Amino acid sequence: LTYSSNAKRRRILIALLVEVIFFAVVVFITLHFFHTTKGRSMIIGILCIVCNIIMYASPLTIVKMVIKTKSVKYMPFTLSLANLCNGIVWLIYALIKFDPYILVPNGLGSISGLVQLILYATYYKTTNWDEEDEKPKSEVQLSNV
Repeated sequence: LTYSSNAKRRRILIALLVEVIFFAVVVFITLHFFHTTKGRSMIIGILCIVCNIIMYASPLTIVKMVIKTKSVKYMPFTLSLANLCNGIVWLIYALIKFDPYILVPNGLGSISGLVQLILYATYYKTTNWDEEDEKPKSEVQLSNV
């Protein structure tokens, strides 16, 4: 944040402000509309499940590019491995306690991590690690002129 440009700093601060506002809205709604512990736990539990599933599924956005290019160059192995390990640890804990709020997203997270590692193993050998990034078409056209 300190060394970023003003435009990037502004974007980061706006994102942070949106998160703080979202948190405040969730707290307000939870405290004013749900008066029992069971109701509050239900709404916060569902919100946490959604956020946790989004966290585990976010690395899967690169899957289409991995399959299309047959390259895992932009899919970090350590992130996929950490995703799988984290999902498994929390899945085991959820099975011991049988907490559905932990079980559902971390079960899906374990599957997500496994899918990522299978993709990595499948396309690792076909990845060209020395190849430079392709230039956008606008740069290629300018260089040919």
